[in-house]
Amino acid sequence: MSDLNGKVALITGAGQGVGQGIAFALASAGAAVAVTGRTKSKLNATVQEIERRGGKALAVECNVRDPKSLERCVNAVVGHFGKLNILVNNAQEVPLGALHSVSDEAFAAGWESGPLATFRLMKLCHPHLKGDGCIVNFGSSAAKRWDMAGYGAYAAVKEAIRQLTRAAACEWARDGIRTNAILPLADSPAMQWWTRERPQEAAAFIATVPQGRVGSCEDDIGRFVVSLCSDECRYINGQSIGVDGGQAYLG
Repeated sequence: MSDLNGKVALITGAGQGVGQGIAFALASAGAAVAVTGRTKSKLNATVQEIERRGGKALAVECNVRDPKSLERCVNAVVGHFGKLNILVNNAQEVPLGALHSVSDEAFAAGWESGPLATFRLMKLCHPHLKGDGCIVNFGSSAAKRWDMAGYGAYAAVKEAIRQLTRAAACEWARDGIRTNAILPLADSPAMQWWTRERPQEAAAFIATVPQGRVGSCEDDIGRFVVSLCSDECRYINGQSIGVDGGQAYLG
């Protein structure tokens, strides 16, 4: 695995699922990790597992929809570790459903927790990332579905994140900061819920994955993020990368 010794990473939504898997992988590669989210017990469990494996971690409660909470989070991470090299914007409230069934409140929550939180956190972390920083944001292949019924609001907020990613990559590259987006397909709690609640729909979707399986949060998604944040990918900037076994065509 790539070497991230001496690096410090901040991962939002790291109490479970993909965020937790990325935190485990980054820590295994030598990075000290700050795991953030709204549920302290989940964050503590993530930290305990990282420490059990011999890594360094810090739990920071944070509501990504609250700008003051984001500011306190960044200050806490830098105050504890002394620096910040990697930012992973994973947290997201998902506004799923047909357009008539998605409320203004649900769509606003998706916007505030997704592109607006990503926008705010990138700017808060920018001074600390300058020189050798790496930002990983989250898009979704939902925006590439031929049938967008039921996914329009979700895809809309995820596409906004991809455009912010491209802008940051172009504007901040001279500051020594690389910014990319991944579009993952992982065995997250959301995927598990979908498989349980809508088994036929989920099975039909998984059948379209050329590799025939859903990715592991740590071994597939997390390890790719490690590589993306390492010197091995030092010339990769401004890209949207599907980490999904070949399911989505991004061309």
